[in-house]
Amino acid sequence: MSTVLNKPETQADEALLAIVAAAIAAVQKDTGYGSIEITVHDGRVTQIERREKVRFDHQIKPKK
Repeated sequence: MSTVLNKPETQADEALLAIVAAAIAAVQKDTGYGSIEITVHDGRVTQIERREKVRFDHQIKPKK
């Protein structure tokens, strides 16, 4: 995968970029264990998905 960084062309692009960055940060903050998937269509972020894992730390005790 390669990354190309371009400067936003307009103030509207900059504002949208700030909104997307804030949304990603909010999802990341609320995710304990899991993954965040960002969907891009035609160079624009269209969707942010969160998959969260819930882990249980229970130890099974053997029956006597």
